[in-house]
Amino acid sequence: MSRNSFQDNESKFLTPHQHKDLLKNLQANLQPEYRRRLEIMLLADMGKSQTEICQILGCSQEMARYWITIAKAGLVEQWQQRTIGRPKTVNEQYIQRLKELLSHSPRKYGYAFSSWTSQWLSKHLATEFGIEISDRHINRLLKEMGLGTQKKRLSKQAATQDTKATGVKICDLQSHSDPSLYQSFNVIQINN
Repeated sequence: MSRNSFQDNESKFLTPHQHKDLLKNLQANLQPEYRRRLEIMLLADMGKSQTEICQILGCSQEMARYWITIAKAGLVEQWQQRTIGRPKTVNEQYIQRLKELLSHSPRKYGYAFSSWTSQWLSKHLATEFGIEISDRHINRLLKEMGLGTQKKRLSKQAATQDTKATGVKICDLQSHSDPSLYQSFNVIQINN
């Protein structure tokens, strides 16, 4: 929309100074997202409804509602203070620390358990960085890095090799047809 479209209308809630300031900034070479913010506030000040603003500018209801509320509250200077898009909570430092935590036992950090879970990684990082993210988000980050918190199960071949190396095999006995004669329990077999 052109600057002239906003000039000759009676203001609904902006002060003359705020209106003039928004018009002046609208002339600047702005990113489209910032321009849209100014246009939403100016259209709302002209008395346009949220639905009309969305149709005119092709923006979402949420975006229009937010910037209309900002304009009505008299906080129009916030159009340039608010960053564009969803705030990024996880930065490179956070990712590096996540990798570092995974390379050490949780016991090194005072925990009683020996393997990290995504829930405990999330809690630990929240105390260090003040950024709270869900354990599901931790799992997504780990997957993106090609990592995980679950230990891989040994294949039969790897288990057989472990048995040969240690000389110890742990297995379950097969249950028999008469449960009163046998009870299921673990047996340790030592190969000589």
